[in-house]
Amino acid sequence: MKTIDKKIQKKYFKMKNKIISKLTIVLFMVGVMVSCSEDFLEQSNPNQLSTDSFWKTVDDLNTGLVATYKSFSSDNNYKLLNELVRSDIAWGTGYQRPFNTNEYYLQTFNEASKDPVQKWSQLYTTIFRANQVIEACANLKGTLPNADKEAEAVVIDGQARFIRGFAYFILNESFNNGEVIIWDKVPGGEDGFYKDLSTSQQVKDFYRADLEFAKANLPATWEGREKGRITAGAAAAVLGQSYLFENDFPTAATYFADVINNYGYSLTPNIGSNFTTMDELNEESILEIVRSTDYKNELNEWDWRDTGATSIQQQLTPIQGWWGGVAANWLIKEYRNDPMDYSDPRNIITEEDGTQRFRKFSLRTSWSVAIVDDVDMEYYGYKTTGEAANFNVNMTCFWRKHTNWDLGFESENALSPGKVRSGVNQRLIRLAEIYLQYAECMIEMGNVDEAMLYINKVRRRSGLQLLGLVGTGEYPLNDHDNKAYDAQSLMDHLRFKEYPLEMSCEGHGLSRNVDLRRWGIKKQRFQELAARRYRSEHYVVTKEDGTTATRWNSIVLEVDPSDPDAMDNWNEFQEAAVNYVESEHAYWKLPNSEVITNPIIGGTEE
Repeated sequence: MKTIDKKIQKKYFKMKNKIISKLTIVLFMVGVMVSCSEDFLEQSNPNQLSTDSFWKTVDDLNTGLVATYKSFSSDNNYKLLNELVRSDIAWGTGYQRPFNTNEYYLQTFNEASKDPVQKWSQLYTTIFRANQVIEACANLKGTLPNADKEAEAVVIDGQARFIRGFAYFILNESFNNGEVIIWDKVPGGEDGFYKDLSTSQQVKDFYRADLEFAKANLPATWEGREKGRITAGAAAAVLGQSYLFENDFPTAATYFADVINNYGYSLTPNIGSNFTTMDELNEESILEIVRSTDYKNELNEWDWRDTGATSIQQQLTPIQGWWGGVAANWLIKEYRNDPMDYSDPRNIITEEDGTQRFRKFSLRTSWSVAIVDDVDMEYYGYKTTGEAANFNVNMTCFWRKHTNWDLGFESENALSPGKVRSGVNQRLIRLAEIYLQYAECMIEMGNVDEAMLYINKVRRRSGLQLLGLVGTGEYPLNDHDNKAYDAQSLMDHLRFKEYPLEMSCEGHGLSRNVDLRRWGIKKQRFQELAARRYRSEHYVVTKEDGTTATRWNSIVLEVDPSDPDAMDNWNEFQEAAVNYVESEHAYWKLPNSEVITNPIIGGTEE
C-alpha cells in the first residue's frame, strides 16, 4: 500500500536537486519566524491521533485489527466474478448472446485492465493495515500489564499475520508469475515507499511463515460474538492449498489431513447451509467473511463501509441484476445431469395428493443454480424457479450462491429499500473443498481408494449417486455408478465434474484458474469447449394462478457439431481458444499503475 500520491513522489524524485536549495531557504525563514515561540511547536494537535498517542494498549491493537478485518472483507481482494469469467466456468457479461465485450472472458486483458489493478491495490491496502497491527504488537511485546494481556496481543498478532499471509498467497498466485513486492513493515522511514519485486519462492517463504505463526498461535474455534474470526484451521487449510497449487502433493496432503482430523470440522447435512444466510458460520466453514444488511443502511450501496455485499449479489441475479457472470453451457449440462442416489429418501418428493416422485434435479444442483424447469425449489418467493424470472436472451441458468433468492421479492426489497444488497456471508474455504483437494493429492500419490472415499463423502451429503462398484466403499448400500476407476479416470471426474459442480462461484476466486494452469490444460480446455455446439428448447411454466407462460430458448442441450439445429449464438470460448497465451494470460500482469509510479520497478530511479 502506498500512502502518498505516486505521481507527486515521482515528480519529487526527479526535481529533488532543483528544489533542495529553495527548501533550505524556506525552512530557515520559518525557523526565524517561530524561534520565539518554541512552546507552540511542542504542543500536540488534540484532534489528531499519532503513533505516539495510539498503539499503547491491547484495545488499540483490537481497534487496528478491526480495520484490518474490514479491508480483508473487501470484494476487491478476490474479484470472484472476474476470476470466474476468465476460467472455463462462466460466460462473461453481456446483455445478450452472442455479443460479448468482456475482456476477461475474451482473454484480451492487459496490464491496464481495471479489475486486476483494483485487486492489486486492495490487497496491498489490506497488507498495509495488517502491518500496522503487526508492528504495534512487536513494539508492545513485554510492556503490557500482565500475562493475559501479553497472550491476547499474541492472538491479535496471529490474526493480523494470517491476513497479511493470505493476501500474499493471493498475490503470489494471481500476479506476474508470483513475483510481487514484499512489505514486511509499514512503508516509510529509511526503507522509503518503493521496493523491488521478490521472487515467487521468496514470496511463498514469507507468507508461509505468517501462516505458520497463525496456525501455532490462533485458537481452533471462537465462541459467541467472536465467532467468525480467523482460526488455526484456516491457516492450515491455506498452507495446504499453497502446496497443492505448486503440485507438492505429499506436503499438501499433510496439511489437509490436519484440517480434516484436528479441528472439529464436518460437512453440513444440507449443502444449502453454505450458500444462504441460513446456518452461517456452520461446522463446515473454515474461512468466512461475515456480511450483514443490519448496519450502514444509510450509506450508498457502493460505499466501502457497507457491511453488506453488493457487487456479487447484483451481478449474479436475474432480478434487478445485470449478469456479471452466468454458468457456461457445459457446466449447466453437468448440473442438469448430476446423477441422484435413488435409494436416498431426500430425493423423493411427496405431492399434495400423496403421490410420490423423484426430484427433477439433484439437491446439489437445486441449491447451487436456478434452472428454468426446476419445479422442486422455490426462487424469489415463487413456488417454481421458472415463474420468477424470464430466463431470456439465452441466459438459461443463474447461480443461487451469494444472492437473496430464498427471501422472496418483498423480503429482499425490505432489506435495503431502493438498493441491491446481500447479507449472505462469503465462504472463502469450506470443508468439502478440502476433502476434494485431499482426494486429488491421494490420486497423485497412488491411493485411488482413499481419494474415492472422500469424493463420495461429498457426494453422499447431497444425495448423489456414489462412485465405484456396487456394494463397495464406505456406504455399500447406496447407489453406485458401478464403474471401476483408475487414477486417470478418477482425476478426470474430479477435474471436470466434482470440483466445478461442488465449488463453482464460491471461494477466494483462485482455485479454478490456478488448477487449469497447474494442470497445464487451460489452452486445451478452451479449444475443446469452443468445439462444442448447442441448441435450445422452450419451456412452458405453469404459474401458481394456473396460467402458463413460455420461457423461450430457456433449456440448453448439447448437440453434435454437425447437427443442423446447432445455434451459432450459443457457441462459447471461441475467442478465448484463439486469444489465450500462457505467458500473457496465466497470471494477471503487473499493473501499469505500479510500474509507472514505482521508480525501482519502472527503471526511473535516479
